[in-house]
Amino acid sequence: MENSILIYPGNEHIGNKVAEITGFPVIGFMLRSFPDGESYVRLLKNVEGKKVHIICSLNQPDSKTVSLILLAETLRNEGAAEIVLTAPYLAYMRQDVKFNSGESISAINYAKLISPFFDALITIDPHLHRIHDLNEIYSMPTKVLHSAPYVSNWIKSNVENPLIVGPDEESYQWAEEVAKGANAPFIVLKKTRYSDKDVKIEMPDVHEYRNKCPVLIDDIISSAHTMHQTVMHLIDAGMTGIVCIGVHGIFGEDAFRLLQSSGAKIITTNSIIHSTNQIDISQLIAGSIS
Repeated sequence: MENSILIYPGNEHIGNKVAEITGFPVIGFMLRSFPDGESYVRLLKNVEGKKVHIICSLNQPDSKTVSLILLAETLRNEGAAEIVLTAPYLAYMRQDVKFNSGESISAINYAKLISPFFDALITIDPHLHRIHDLNEIYSMPTKVLHSAPYVSNWIKSNVENPLIVGPDEESYQWAEEVAKGANAPFIVLKKTRYSDKDVKIEMPDVHEYRNKCPVLIDDIISSAHTMHQTVMHLIDAGMTGIVCIGVHGIFGEDAFRLLQSSGAKIITTNSIIHSTNQIDISQLIAGSIS
C-alpha cells in the first residue's frame, strides 16, 4: 500500500520534515472558509487505495476539528484505503474526570467525536493521568510515542552539570526517564493545584545540588504558573542557569511572557510551532509511520 502525507495548515514546520525523511509524497488540497465561517475542502490528488497520514497537532482544537473531520471523510469518499491521524499534540486530555457536578468529561467525549473518522491515531506524550492508556477512550488503534530520548539528548548537548526537576508527583516517571538518558540526578516537587492559575509548590532541600543547573521538565506548558513558581523557588534557593523544557508549548494567554519574566531559558519540542522550538521530533514521527 502506497503511503502519502497530508499536512494540515500550520503544521508545515514538522510535516515537511517528516515527508523529507520518509520520502512519502505530500497530498495537495484546498482548505478555506466560506464567508459564513463554514469550511471548504477539496483534494487535489488521487488518493484511491493509499494510506494517508494526516499530520495535525491539535492545539487550538476547536478551530481545527470540524475541517479535520471533513478532510478525513473526503479522503474516505475518494477511496483512501487507510487514514491515520498523526497528532504530535493531542488535545482534551486534561479533563479526564468530573471534578464538579454537571461537567463534561471532555477527554472521553472528544475521543468519541473523532474516533469514527480515522483508522488509527499516533501522538506524542499525551497527558495521561487517571486515563492510563488511550485505548481506554479511543475506539481506533492508538500509538503513543515518547520524546524523552530527544529531550535527554538535548540536555546532554546543551546543559553542563544538569539537575532534572519534575514539577509534581505525576512527573516522577517522566523525570526519572529523562534524567537516566541525560546521566543526571533528579528531584520531584510536590504540587497542590487549586485552579488553573492557583498552585502551591513544595520543594525539597536542594542544598546538595546548588552547583547544578536545574532543568525543569513537563509535558505541557499551558498557563506556566507551575513552572514560574518553581523557578522562583529555585532562585530563592540560590540556584542559577535555570532551563524550562516543555514537550508541548501551548503558552495560553500571557504564559510565555510570565515564564520569560523569571529569567529562565525556555525550550520546547516542535510538536507545536513556537519561537522556543529547539528539540526536533520529526524523526520520531517519521520512524513511526515508515
